[in-house]
Order: sequence, then structure tokens, then C-alpha cells
Amino acid sequence: MKRMRVGLLLAALLSAALFSVYGRGNREAAAASGAKKVAVIFGLGGLGDKSFNDDGMTGLRRAQAELGIEFQYVEPKEIAEFEGHHRFFARSREYDLIVGIGFDQADAINVVAAEFPSQQFVLIDGEANETPSVASISFRDNEKTYLIGIIAALTSKTGRIGVVGGMDIPLINSFIAGYRAGALSVNPNIQVDIRYVGAWNDANTGKELAMSLYNSGADIVYAAAGGSGLGVFSAAADVNKLAIGADVNQIPLDPDHIFLSSIRRVDNAVFNEIEKMVKGEFKGGRAVPGLKEGVVGYTVEGAKVITPQNIINQAEQAKQDIISGKIIVPSALN
Repeated sequence: MKRMRVGLLLAALLSAALFSVYGRGNREAAAASGAKKVAVIFGLGGLGDKSFNDDGMTGLRRAQAELGIEFQYVEPKEIAEFEGHHRFFARSREYDLIVGIGFDQADAINVVAAEFPSQQFVLIDGEANETPSVASISFRDNEKTYLIGIIAALTSKTGRIGVVGGMDIPLINSFIAGYRAGALSVNPNIQVDIRYVGAWNDANTGKELAMSLYNSGADIVYAAAGGSGLGVFSAAADVNKLAIGADVNQIPLDPDHIFLSSIRRVDNAVFNEIEKMVKGEFKGGRAVPGLKEGVVGYTVEGAKVITPQNIINQAEQAKQDIISGKIIVPSALN
């Protein structure tokens, strides 16, 4: 009898632990019984990054409000956790769609999707294997960074600008390639300095690297590092220099120093895939939208440092030339 009570207690504790990890979305959901269910595995850095993950949550909440879905989510701390989370959700067979936010979930999705071929998955910002049950949405981010490179080069007074990337990987180097190409297109003598944090959630190192860039003469630094990029903004405020935000409009975080922000509509990507699932229109495969599709761009909204209209005009002309194919933006660093 005592052994039975202990067993029941352990089962209850395990159930509570799993609910604490996987049950947060349900506590927020107000959808009617029978609603479609979505599970989301956020990228490293988690919610509160004021960037990529937070924008994904915006799309998720919109889907809850407009489409009546229920959702649950987790915020992994390590890449090694991704596969287990995807498998947990897939094995439950409760979710109509499982969404992985971040390119580094591709391997996990490939493995778990092969185990559960009828489960629908979406990978945001990466490429998984092409199967009917897996949709991969990535972005032509180099197109938007080409535009902010133009604005940065024309705004810089020192002829030296910088970028702090999250990791030295093809995805981030595509950002940097566009940024550098745009800057060089309007100032062939501009110097573009590059630093990498090595993590998406290390604002302290992000700040140290940004400080090294400012101290070496850069007067503008682009933060392409997820949550680590918050350190760039702290450094800009400390030395009274300019910074550029990423993924969402980060200007409101410090409108005195963040004068420009590149944007990608992760919220729309998440919402659109959930909507397709709800409507029975989900389709596996890969999509890579960019400026033409209106999912990447830039904004100066809310900045106290005003970008002159003639500089905006040059960026807008380049935008049209990219859309028309007149400008081909590099996607890799040489």
C-alpha cells in the first residue's frame, strides 16, 4: 500500500513537471473545445529577446485571437533539447501543427518528422528536408540588410561601421554580406568591421564586442545577434553612438541611439502557416520570401535621430532595383 502511494505521488510529480514545461500555452488559451492545437518550440534565447522569438509569439497570439487556436510552447536552453521537445509533442498526437522557430531546429525536425510522417511541422528561418509534412520558411535577409547598409554608410561620419553577429554561420553571414554590399555600393571606401558573439543569449559579450567596434572608430553598429544584440544597444548608449536593430522595430528600446532597424515578419510567417493548417491548405516544401513579398525591410519609425530623406530615397531606389532584378545581392561573404 505504501509502495502504491509512493508510485502515485511520483506520477503526480512527473505530471506536474511536464505541465510546467509544456502547459503554459493552454493556461493562456481561450479557444473553444475542438479548436486546432499548435505546439511551438522557440529558438535559443527564448521570449523576452525583443526580437526574433518575441515576434514569433506575436504571430502565435494573433492566430489565437483570429483563428481560435489553442497553443503550448517551450523555450529550450540548448540545441540538444530540440529533438526531445519535437518528439514529445509529436508522440502526444494532440497537435495539428508543430512549429520550430530557428534554423538550428532543422536536424531535430528531420529526425522526428521521419518518425511521425503524418504530423505536420513548420520550420521558421531554416531549411528542413523536403517532405509533404514539413514546411520550411526562410527569408532573403540579405536584401533588407543591403538597404540598411546603404543608410549606414551614408549616415556614418567616420567611414567605419560595424556589425555584431550572433554566430559565424551562413545565415548570419548572409545578413552581413548584404549589409557590406549595400554600404560599399554608396561608399567604396567604407570599412565594415565584423564581430561574432557565438551565442544568441549573451548580451554581456554582445556589449563587449560592440564597445570594441566603437572604440576602434565605428560610429554605427548593427546588432544581428538575437538577444545578444541587446548588449549592442547598451554599448551605443554608453558611448553615445548609433546602433541598428534587427528582426523587429527595436528603435523604441532606445530611440536616442537606435536610428534604424531591419525587420523581418516572423509574426506573419508563423500566422500564415497556422492559417493554412486551419483552412486545410497546409503544404510541405520550402519558401524563401524577400522584399518582393513584403516580409523583409527596414524602418526608421520612432527614431529621434532623423535620417535625411535623400538617404531614404537612395535606399528605396535600391529596393526597387532588387525587386526588379537589376541589383543581385550577395548572400555569402567572400
